[in-house]
Amino acid sequence: MKRVLWAVFGLILVAGFAVGAGAACTGGSNNLNVDDSYSGKQVELSVGQSLVVTLESNASTGYSWYLVQNSDEPVLNNTGNKYIAPQTTLVGAPGKEEWTFKALKKGTRTIFMGYSRYWESTPPAKTFTLTVVVK
Repeated sequence: MKRVLWAVFGLILVAGFAVGAGAACTGGSNNLNVDDSYSGKQVELSVGQSLVVTLESNASTGYSWYLVQNSDEPVLNNTGNKYIAPQTTLVGAPGKEEWTFKALKKGTRTIFMGYSRYWESTPPAKTFTLTVVVK
């Protein structure tokens, strides 16, 4: 009988670790993470959910991402962005920019971003477009 109880306890313990590891892998967050492969596509969010857009960026060249179009801010609000430096000592290696948007209410919004040097008046070197449907 003791063996059966210890076996059941062991299974419960292992199952608990597996569930905890799964939560750690997903970050346990309410974020939808996208990258440049989503450009031109559509995604869906729920009200209260966050969208994290991560795009390659190279600050050492003077280029950075900027928000060109803010079609409906009350639906999806830009809550900030940050530059993530590369994990290398190589000069000129690209890092990433991470932009976060929060879904505030139901609706549809198009995010349009450009990648350029702020002091140049030329079209962006790259663009990123994403349609976000908040349900």
